[in-house]
Amino acid sequence: MRVVDLCKKVDPDLVILSNIRFEINPGDALAILGASGSGKTTLLTLLAGLDRPTSGTVYIDGIDLFSLSEDERAKLRGKTIGFVFQSFQLLPALTALENVMLPIELSGRGNAREDALDIMGRVGLSGRIAHYPKQLSGGEQQRVAIARAFAARPRMLFADEPTGNLDFATGEKIIDLMFDLNREQNTTLVLVTHDPEIAKRCGRSIRLKMGNQVE
Repeated sequence: MRVVDLCKKVDPDLVILSNIRFEINPGDALAILGASGSGKTTLLTLLAGLDRPTSGTVYIDGIDLFSLSEDERAKLRGKTIGFVFQSFQLLPALTALENVMLPIELSGRGNAREDALDIMGRVGLSGRIAHYPKQLSGGEQQRVAIARAFAARPRMLFADEPTGNLDFATGEKIIDLMFDLNREQNTTLVLVTHDPEIAKRCGRSIRLKMGNQVE
């Protein structure tokens, strides 16, 4: 992935991101650091093609992400990208297991139920597979979201504060799992985090301050 002069403005007087540029190699782990309101989540949504920049672009496998139509970007995301949202984005009408199975079924890869059961076990939710999101705690919903993001074995995973809704012990296990899968699957990992200890585990980090890349 190559990020070139990425900018996002709401109006001329409100600049959310300004001239962000960096490269990530396959299998890298990158931490995005910064105070609340510095533009971290906005940057993550732009990297995944979930929002459009005011100027600049993102290249994935040499393809200009924003030269694609919305449908083409969605198709690229489905093949390439996993995303862990702060707000989970689980489908309320599906059980935890069905939420995790869905991206596997859409990818047409492997045995969806078997693969989903395996990843649910790895996030410690084997006993909650038949529960619906509203029956799960916030921490359990976050673990389902992480399992779903990894289920289809994406080449790139974007995670927005993935341990923000978890207790310390569970958060440690989830971070260990994310880095294990990063190594096992050679998944490029991009984490938004406030935690310097998590950032140290990444090979690289960038810091944002009021929308500017300061390091």
